[in-house]
Amino acid sequence: MTFPSICPEVPVRDLAEALPYYRDRLGFTIDWSDTQLGLAGLSRDDARIFLADAAYRSGLGNQAPVVLWINLANRGEVDVLHDQWATVGVTIAAPPKAKPYRLYEFFAQDVDANILRIFYDFGQEHG
Repeated sequence: MTFPSICPEVPVRDLAEALPYYRDRLGFTIDWSDTQLGLAGLSRDDARIFLADAAYRSGLGNQAPVVLWINLANRGEVDVLHDQWATVGVTIAAPPKAKPYRLYEFFAQDVDANILRIFYDFGQEHG
């Protein structure tokens, strides 16, 4: 068995408000959406996520904010994504920076204050 990629469920207040933000600013494709159900499936390259509104989540009680760790392949990719998102008005706390815990990272937010932690783990570099 090969363990598949995990598809997180991201809590949102209003699916109709969150979908355009994820599509137009964060660059995700809306693969399907059911606003009556309160759930949508999105993807970007190999990443898949679900957006779920409060009614859909009521049985589990999960709430925003959550943190989504997105591990890119190198510092250059982190910089490119930062620049892309900054250009379209994504809320970003600060530009990418190398941290003492060996991550090169920046933090962005969606409309519900969920955090997207974009990083490259340079602790894996040798030399």
